[in-house]
Amino acid sequence: MTDRPRKPAAFSLPAEATTRPESERTRPPAAFDAPVRLTPDAEDPFIATTADLPDLTPPVAAPRPRRITLGRIVFGALGVLISLAVGLWVDALIRDLFSRNDWLGYLALAAAVVAVLALLGVVLRELIGLRRLAAVQDLKHDIEEAAASPTPAGGRAMVARLVQLLAARPQTARGRARLAETDGEIIDAAHLIDLAERELMSPLDREARALILGASKRVSIVTAVSPRALVDLGYVIYESSRLVRSMAELYGGRPGKIGMLRLMRDVIAHLAVTGSIAMGDSLVQQVLGHGLASKLSARLGEGVINGLMTARIGIAAMDLCRPMPFRALKRPGIGDFIGDLTPGTTGSRRDEA
Repeated sequence: MTDRPRKPAAFSLPAEATTRPESERTRPPAAFDAPVRLTPDAEDPFIATTADLPDLTPPVAAPRPRRITLGRIVFGALGVLISLAVGLWVDALIRDLFSRNDWLGYLALAAAVVAVLALLGVVLRELIGLRRLAAVQDLKHDIEEAAASPTPAGGRAMVARLVQLLAARPQTARGRARLAETDGEIIDAAHLIDLAERELMSPLDREARALILGASKRVSIVTAVSPRALVDLGYVIYESSRLVRSMAELYGGRPGKIGMLRLMRDVIAHLAVTGSIAMGDSLVQQVLGHGLASKLSARLGEGVINGLMTARIGIAAMDLCRPMPFRALKRPGIGDFIGDLTPGTTGSRRDEA
């Protein structure tokens, strides 16, 4: 069977359909019985209650620079003097026990050796915890520099360090596998770092948001039902310190006691410097609205304030403990938690809009 070429034929093409843009829907005209009065923004006393809501989110937190101050010198010198005094007292005690009985002296000497070894272990653990926190900050700074570099080698090195830091976190197993598949591909540093942030930081950021929301809700409930202000203050301090420690452990920091105190100091100092701690009744009005705030009890309003304060502490701790700056992912704001802390207000606001 031979292949015959197809004969030429003519086809009629349909005319191109002309698409006209749909006309925008306009609201039909309506008549109002009561007179409508328009108030300019400059004369509206309630415009600040909604315009200032984005300002409730604290700016990105950064660790305080370490400087040698007079206070550090004083406390360092006092620490040396106290250590020498304790050493002389232990030496005199052991000598006195040896003069009384040899076995008492050896017992005291063994106890002193055990105490010194335990103290060295505690100091070593604290130094390791401080080094972990410093490594997280160094990695964040190096990632910012590598993202601006045109060569992909720096991005590969930063991703390898990030994978090593988060290797113990089971939430990042899938992301680490995805990044391992790109070893043979040519990707510039900025895109590779953004990919690493989406793959490794997304599950950790979701868990961090859950930690912040859970702590904020617990603080709000305890504040609303507690009979004493001292109980509120104590529980806020306890929940905030617990939240900061959980945030550090989530992102691979795992600080010790001294590292935890330093981290808490950086968080509180950042919020104090940025003015994020100054919150009062005006914040309740900004978040909930004047009409609803006037109907709330004082204890419920204080619960909302303390809950938002805890959320701010959590966001600041997230900035300090996260080993990467926010680039490809959105940084959480206080608006992400308002709807959960004040259920029912979001829908009313939409209806009003």
